[in-house]
Amino acid sequence: MTQHPPTGFEPHLRKSPLTEPWEPIYARKSEDRVVLGLTVAAPHTNSRGMLHGGLIAALADAAMGLSCSAVLANGGPQPASGLVTVSLAVDYLGKAEIGDWLEFDTDFVRAGRTLCFAGAVVTAQGQPIARAHSTFRVHTSSSS
Repeated sequence: MTQHPPTGFEPHLRKSPLTEPWEPIYARKSEDRVVLGLTVAAPHTNSRGMLHGGLIAALADAAMGLSCSAVLANGGPQPASGLVTVSLAVDYLGKAEIGDWLEFDTDFVRAGRTLCFAGAVVTAQGQPIARAHSTFRVHTSSSS
């Protein structure tokens, strides 16, 4: 089942071997965040046909990291040449099923010179199904 993404979402251009089987993934960008989205399909599910928690964790981590990069590039202490996840916590609040539209929206970023903290909410059909919090190590051109 193919569902068109909501207004403002475009194909996500940052691909990886991990997320390739989950395509198409969409993104909506602004100065302070990158919201990722997709329609739940069979490759996203567990053996019971519901959205797999591992996908939630991976895409929440990606959305928060991209949002930290956006904040650092747009008025943060310094632009980052890269970020590495130091910690990631996910609270699962609900479920999603095939055909549901998911959004991974970062709603909190605190950027520092060496660490960036972020929080995100994951929704299915507009209803919260998970909350995530992450800490990233900020790498700059001058950091080792």
